[in-house]
Amino acid sequence: MSPAKKRARSYDSAKIRAAVLAQFGQVRDAVLALTPEQLSAPTRLDDWTVRELAAHFTMAVGAVVRGLEMPEPAKHALPLLDWPSGTVTESAAIADGTRELAASATPEELFARTTARVETALAEAPDTRLVPTRFGAMTLADFLVTRTVELVVHTDDLNDALPGLDVPYDRQALAACTRLLADALAMKAPGASTEVRIPPFAVVQCVEGPRHTRGTPPNVVETDPLTWIRLATGRVEWRAALDDAKVSASGERADLSKLLPLMS
Repeated sequence: MSPAKKRARSYDSAKIRAAVLAQFGQVRDAVLALTPEQLSAPTRLDDWTVRELAAHFTMAVGAVVRGLEMPEPAKHALPLLDWPSGTVTESAAIADGTRELAASATPEELFARTTARVETALAEAPDTRLVPTRFGAMTLADFLVTRTVELVVHTDDLNDALPGLDVPYDRQALAACTRLLADALAMKAPGASTEVRIPPFAVVQCVEGPRHTRGTPPNVVETDPLTWIRLATGRVEWRAALDDAKVSASGERADLSKLLPLMS
């Protein structure tokens, strides 16, 4: 099967829906307890403050509602595995929209409005419903998997901005985010010479070269889910992760530095 036609793994839709709502709820509870000083704190996302990052959570989840309120597209246009690489094309517009949203209402108003609308929308929409997105029409089921990436990645940004906040990660959301980004790597660098292990959620084979058939593969990369997500999204550089012993890499084809990040 060619990379362009590589089929995404299947996800349990009920678990993904629950994970999106759970992770959004955990972020909401944490944000609503922040002080004005904390909301004004800087983040690692260019010049975004915590307030703007908080608004972005509501934008990312609110996109589900906005998509379901629009006429259903006639044709499916965006496979799930194409989503990570496509996000860079709209990064500037997303940043501008986030700042405008943050200036338009308080975090309390944004989270209250989004929570009510998304719960209602998801209760009524089937998985197969096509949803228009910035990058092309996707099924609702696939679009919700992308929301786990948005939520988990930015929960990590929030925790980085406010040490000690420690917003928890819903296990299903963390798993889906890890798996989608791992599969995106395998699509970007098809092959079977290198095994990338991200326990307990994902193992993928990638990179052209000799194929191993038994025993321990000659090229192995292993890391934890959050380090993998940071590498895949450009929050951490490959060399820094190696130096900090956050990644183990053995074999001449185990250097993934030229393949990362997958999205930013």
